[in-house]
Amino acid sequence: MWRRALPSPSSFSGRSATPGIAARFFSFASSQPPPSTTPFPVSSSPRTTTLFSSGIPIRVLQLLSTASWFVSFVFPPFINEIELASGKIPKTKVENVMPIATGHEREELQADLEGRNILEINYPVGPFGTKEAPAIVRSVYDKRIVGCPGGEAEDEHDVVWFWLEKGKPYNCPVCSQHFKLEVIGEGGSPDGHGDDH
Repeated sequence: MWRRALPSPSSFSGRSATPGIAARFFSFASSQPPPSTTPFPVSSSPRTTTLFSSGIPIRVLQLLSTASWFVSFVFPPFINEIELASGKIPKTKVENVMPIATGHEREELQADLEGRNILEINYPVGPFGTKEAPAIVRSVYDKRIVGCPGGEAEDEHDVVWFWLEKGKPYNCPVCSQHFKLEVIGEGGSPDGHGDDH
């Protein structure tokens, strides 16, 4: 694009430029006015042509313009990370977001304020469930899909998926592990059709 917008440096050697060329150059290169009001080359040589009395070669101005574009698009993410690490930009606190949060986001933020992880119910771990001490699976609904991977080492089997419902303990048909659902909160149907509203 620069070669189309600017005449080649060889066109400046031996003749003076018109004011239109200088104006066209600075309209593309920068929004600042030229450092001098002399709209023609001060010196010229076969290798570089300088524009205006500042003596800056045209090629250098082109490179500076390209470099400023590069810095403006590449470095802002790194600058923002540095500012966050130094503490210049205030971090968003849960208390600031709570008034506008709704639904599941509000539940997560409320649990965060109370110091508990609401998402821990998605990864149940514990000992092998027996009839006397079944494996407890938590849910916010009255039923939940659960996968049984079996026991440890050679007692493992392919995952068996099943619905675990409130008040109905389940016994895995492959490894005979026992499961029980513990409902957290109000419960209800996971598809939303069991509401009495």
